[in-house]
Amino acid sequence: MVVQKFLLRVTNVLQNKQILDFVLDKIDDLKAKDVLTFDVAETSSITDYMVVCSGTSKKHVQSIADHVLMEAKQTEDPALGYEGMEEGEWVLVDLGPVVLHVMQDATRDFYQLEKLWQESSK
Repeated sequence: MVVQKFLLRVTNVLQNKQILDFVLDKIDDLKAKDVLTFDVAETSSITDYMVVCSGTSKKHVQSIADHVLMEAKQTEDPALGYEGMEEGEWVLVDLGPVVLHVMQDATRDFYQLEKLWQESSK
């Protein structure tokens, strides 16, 4: 029983890392800027990884998020949801073990999510 639980945990960690790698690859496809990844598995009950990146405009932010959503739809791990697509200032894409934040620079500077998650992942 203990071995089964351990193997299940290892499998989940590997699957979650694959989803993270997928997200990083897809945001790179559309040239997201200033990409940061935080392992928050020990401090968050909602996700294992936070990815924060910037787009150069409203349209760029929307395009990055939409690309991740469309590509994820083609996999076994489609997104659970998203917020902010219409405004394009800050789009959140929830993929379960990975939460992606795509932001315009001004919005990112204002909210400083990196600061929050850097402190919690120490």
